[in-house]
Amino acid sequence: MNFNNIIFKPYLLDAQIGSSLFASSEGSGLFIGLAGTGAAGGIAVAGFEWNATYVLLALAWIFVPVYISSGIVTMPEYLGRRFGGERIRTYLAVLSLLLSVFTKISTDLYSGALFVQVCLGWNLYLSTVLMLVVTALYTIAGGLAAVIYTDTLQTFIMIIGAIILTITAFNKIGGYNNLEQVYSIAVPSKIIPNSTCHLPRADAMHLFRDAVTGDLPWPGMTLGLTILATWYWCTDQVIVQRSLSAKNMSHVKGASIFAAYLKLLPFIFIILPGMISRALYPDTVGCVDPEECVRVCGAEVGCSNIAFPKLVIELMPSGLRGLMIAVMMAALMSSLTSIFNSSSTLFTMDIWKKHRPRASERELLLVGRYPTSPVHFITRMLFYYAMIHNRSITKYLWILLLLMFVRIVTVILVVVSVVWIPILQSANSGQLYVYIQSVTSYLAPPVTAVFTLAVFWKRTNEQGAFWGLMVGLVVGVCRMVLEFAFPPPRCGIVDSAPLVLRGVHYLHFAILLCGLTAVVVAVVSFVTPPPSHEQVCNLTWWTIIEEPEREIPLQKVSSVSLRNSQGSEQARRAMCGQGAGLCLSAMRHSEQTARVPTIRESVFWSRFCCANALLLVCINIFLYAYFA
Repeated sequence: MNFNNIIFKPYLLDAQIGSSLFASSEGSGLFIGLAGTGAAGGIAVAGFEWNATYVLLALAWIFVPVYISSGIVTMPEYLGRRFGGERIRTYLAVLSLLLSVFTKISTDLYSGALFVQVCLGWNLYLSTVLMLVVTALYTIAGGLAAVIYTDTLQTFIMIIGAIILTITAFNKIGGYNNLEQVYSIAVPSKIIPNSTCHLPRADAMHLFRDAVTGDLPWPGMTLGLTILATWYWCTDQVIVQRSLSAKNMSHVKGASIFAAYLKLLPFIFIILPGMISRALYPDTVGCVDPEECVRVCGAEVGCSNIAFPKLVIELMPSGLRGLMIAVMMAALMSSLTSIFNSSSTLFTMDIWKKHRPRASERELLLVGRYPTSPVHFITRMLFYYAMIHNRSITKYLWILLLLMFVRIVTVILVVVSVVWIPILQSANSGQLYVYIQSVTSYLAPPVTAVFTLAVFWKRTNEQGAFWGLMVGLVVGVCRMVLEFAFPPPRCGIVDSAPLVLRGVHYLHFAILLCGLTAVVVAVVSFVTPPPSHEQVCNLTWWTIIEEPEREIPLQKVSSVSLRNSQGSEQARRAMCGQGAGLCLSAMRHSEQTARVPTIRESVFWSRFCCANALLLVCINIFLYAYFA
């Protein structure tokens, strides 16, 4: 008997996937952003990390079983099966790509280039191009498996480097007990007369802030943040793709628990060092004078984003400084590779397959990967020629155009992300993390509302979901346009923004937007015909199955029901019960399946995961209560 496979291998698999989940969320954008927001406002930003505990548990215990039962590969594919038709699936695929540009690719590129610029003095855009080239090389060669394995290694590199930096920083400042006092007097030498923006926040050491005047109000940090976190951890392709790659449900739960434990660490190793950086270097990290800020970091609104790299440059010796640069590059590449692979999956399954519904697995695999060499490219072209040589030249040209399109779209995404960097550099008072969360709060809540209703309310239909998404999109885009039209003013300048913009915090707006979307979905669903039987069987929490059968392809469930006879409809209704675990329908997709074969798990490992989840929640509640 091989005890290594019985005892150590399961934990290793959980650690690999959990590390990949953590590393994908803690890219260089969050390293820079968390430390910068901690330097500007204190510890309240830790709530963004700690809130992930509950949503990660919801991912493993609620959402993943539904995704496994439905047999999907991408999140747009789930909505396509749940509601039928193509417009929701296409909309979600496009929205995912847009969010990748505005909140992931551009922020990670900017933060990584900023780190290199501060540490090495290189040009910002030269650093951006070099990082893109290096990231693309090993992403192209490896695919998702390589990304997960490298994420595991990079996570431990990030943690080790952050631990060394944190210990060094606390030794420099005199320990945690001295941090609050030193931070409270960290005032830059150049200030704006008749203003208070140079003063550190009086509530910097409090997790919960005032519900109205707080920079991160506590209602938004509880309910509003949960809405954003549910979108990111439970419906985003980058994250769910990793959970679906697990071996079984116990590994899914174990990976989520491990990732949730890792999410407790950024408070100590990223946020507190950011505050220490502000305390030690108030003239640079805490600058408020526009001329001084431009000289320090190139942005008039503030330089809090340089808190983490400034600490590395000033405190770490040469060898360890190189380690921290490696840490940041690892974080950047981890995040970008996740985005590139998931974007490739979205394009292949939700765009390419729409135009070629009979595409084989071999064809989908080749479309989803980029050519790693001229030989690979020529081989692929020969494959397509062999596949279509008996067809018309029009079909041949159409496929070649689609192949060129996937390259062009990728290049466009990267170019737009690079062009967007100067805009995000000055957005939201120069706080990168606040920019990420605010843009997310304008676009993500409608998706959260639709996914939640799709999973838990069987009456939700396609018309309700579509119009809910459209109304939410219009309202969210209007708020985002106002945000960029009236950016937060520099220190000492009167704010001319309309009251609706400054009077409603972006986290409160997320609550309102999610609620509005849910109301629209519910009203339209009630006044339109209910979804067909095939649109709920195996696709909601109440109709999940333990071992999904995949015998009959289900491309468009809305049209399948129209072609079924009355007898087959009655037979299927007899097979599909109302409670969870009773649905035995054989209508499953036969070409692409999740790696997790079933939601069944042994009693021992199920109880073991539940006990660990309960312990995790207790630790999380203690931290919230202690720092509230």
